[in-house]
Amino acid sequence: MDSLRIEIGFNLLHIYVDADSCPVKTEVYRVADRYQLKVTLVANSWMRTPPEQGIVMKVVGDGFDEADDWIVEQVQAKDIVVTADILLASRCLKEGAQVLGTSGKPFTGDNIGQTVAARGLLAELRSAGEITGGPPPLNQRDRSEFLQQLDRIIQMIRRQHPDLI
Repeated sequence: MDSLRIEIGFNLLHIYVDADSCPVKTEVYRVADRYQLKVTLVANSWMRTPPEQGIVMKVVGDGFDEADDWIVEQVQAKDIVVTADILLASRCLKEGAQVLGTSGKPFTGDNIGQTVAARGLLAELRSAGEITGGPPPLNQRDRSEFLQQLDRIIQMIRRQHPDLI
């Protein structure tokens, strides 16, 4: 459990960011500042973060899935996870968290199964020698969609759980 939640003694809406290759960290900072939310960036190596209170950098080891494992161990229902990692998204949904992809697409119980299956198919194609390419770089429209969806998720959680700060 998050030690800050224990120390303060009340519920906080918390955003966890799978930060190693996250292209929307600046957008997360903007929204978190607006709502005064705590953000934890989780990565295998240190990176510069803004000096604002409430933004924490958690460096984990460089072992396979260490960042993912740390996030899953910490995340609680009503938290938000920002990630492009489909398997991490699936694990966090099982913990009751809201999960938002870096392109602004929410991962939900309704779409995660199909998304995991598509990921598996693409992995098979790559292992068979097919060149599938990666996702296109984010454009301004993607960033705008991300901001809108993050705001929508925060508002939804706050409506459902008025005890959250």
